[in-house]
Amino acid sequence: MWAGSTTQWSLGQLPMPQLKATPASALADEPVHIRATGLPPMQLVTLTASLKDERGNLFRSKAFYKANEAGELDLQEAPSLGESAMVQPSASQVVQRWFRCPGTQRVQIWEGRLRGALFLPPGEGPFPGIIDLFGGVGGLVEFRASLLATHGFAVLALAYFAYEDLPQLLREVDLEYFEEAANLLLAHPKIQGPGIGVMSVSKGAEIGLAMACFLKQVVATVCINGANAIFDFPLKYRDLVMSPIQSFMERMETDVSGAVRLFHYRGDPRDKANRQSVLPIEKAQGQILFIIGENDQSINSREYAKQALEQLKSHGRSNGRMLVYPGAGHLIEPPYAPLCYASRNNAGSLILLWGGDPVAHAAAQEHAWGEIQMFFRQHLTQTRSQL
Repeated sequence: MWAGSTTQWSLGQLPMPQLKATPASALADEPVHIRATGLPPMQLVTLTASLKDERGNLFRSKAFYKANEAGELDLQEAPSLGESAMVQPSASQVVQRWFRCPGTQRVQIWEGRLRGALFLPPGEGPFPGIIDLFGGVGGLVEFRASLLATHGFAVLALAYFAYEDLPQLLREVDLEYFEEAANLLLAHPKIQGPGIGVMSVSKGAEIGLAMACFLKQVVATVCINGANAIFDFPLKYRDLVMSPIQSFMERMETDVSGAVRLFHYRGDPRDKANRQSVLPIEKAQGQILFIIGENDQSINSREYAKQALEQLKSHGRSNGRMLVYPGAGHLIEPPYAPLCYASRNNAGSLILLWGGDPVAHAAAQEHAWGEIQMFFRQHLTQTRSQL
């Protein structure tokens, strides 16, 4: 089923081993405790995991451990080793990971030119409303929205290109499209007003910050590794047109893996010639949280967030803050999602480098997810109580 996935854990060959994962069925952002018993004392063990997604793609991983003197292995306590092990015979455990809880409602959005999917938590509501935006991958990405809905938020996963009858390629950002989405969300009887939140990453974070600057409906915005200015395509809103800052193909770098590093590719928002392309963050009425991966290899996200906060401060504003995660890469996702170090862009021609150390990135995802939920709860529910 699309709403969840099944993972097969196996332990390489032992006489009478037992492998237990608790809980065996859990939300994708909940920790699973894995423990093995019946192993030879101090035995080296190979633990493998396999997952088949809804498209039939098979993913596999493995890690190496050592059992304790009692022949037990507890992944909450045992460090991962860098050496392989052969242990006989095998034990296995099926674990189900869900992105949606029972009672969550998915509503397909095909309203005027808007395309997306609205996830409503169980119950009558009203619920805090959030628009969820991804970046250059395009299409309709739903997993994060459905997972947030399990925590009491009504979330609209919004497509804005490369989906159904939307433009296949992104050539400009029409902010009125996103304003229509905000109005649609606020008009829903189960949405708690008077404002909404925006959850955004990468190119979506650039759009999310623009929404915070120009749309009064937006009162809380999370920008994960985004820019503080307009890049790549013009942004239009009513009579306003903001031209993109120039990028430089010659600054693209190729990693040893063959992936393209875009970190130095874009022009500097601080240059005098680029000032008209910098988003007027001082106009934002709501709260803004910048989530930054310090090992982001795609854009200079920490510098962009720093510039945005300095811009706020210069106008006497204090409605923004930044969380920086050392070792984390560009694509910070919900907890326990694997690190995506590099992948193809939407056009499929280039493999782009996102960066991230696996251990540090995993820790960042776990911490940031809790911070994001606290941020939205504080500023979406507090706004209503103040009226």
